[in-house]
Amino acid sequence: MKPRLTLALLLMTLSVTSWAQSSALPEWDKLTPQQREVLIAPVRDRWNDAPPPQRERMLQHGQRWQSMTPEQRELARRGRHRFENMSPEQREQARALFAQMRSMSPAQRDELRERWAKMSPEQRQEWLKANPAKDLPPKR
Repeated sequence: MKPRLTLALLLMTLSVTSWAQSSALPEWDKLTPQQREVLIAPVRDRWNDAPPPQRERMLQHGQRWQSMTPEQRELARRGRHRFENMSPEQREQARALFAQMRSMSPAQRDELRERWAKMSPEQRQEWLKANPAKDLPPKR
């Protein structure tokens, strides 16, 4: 993580934590301009540092997030958390499976999940060689 972003997140966490302990957190419209700036600064820095294709993905992700139900958002959070805790090898497998499943019907995805669960590590490596992850955003 970039030092500026890390510092901003740390400061935001400390200020919000101490503020939260003293009172209930207000709605966005009730935040002071300084509090809003603390929340927005890390996103602004990421946006400004990003090349145009990454900015487009960021915008699409934000739009998709806005259209999700609270249940869908919770599932997305759990999936992100699970992905972050994977080993690099597991992440590569997940990327390849995701790339393959994007164009499949739900029934085909279920069938691939069942086959994957029954595969040996060697068979999975063969499958990954035959179905490399493609058309995905670069790894961060």
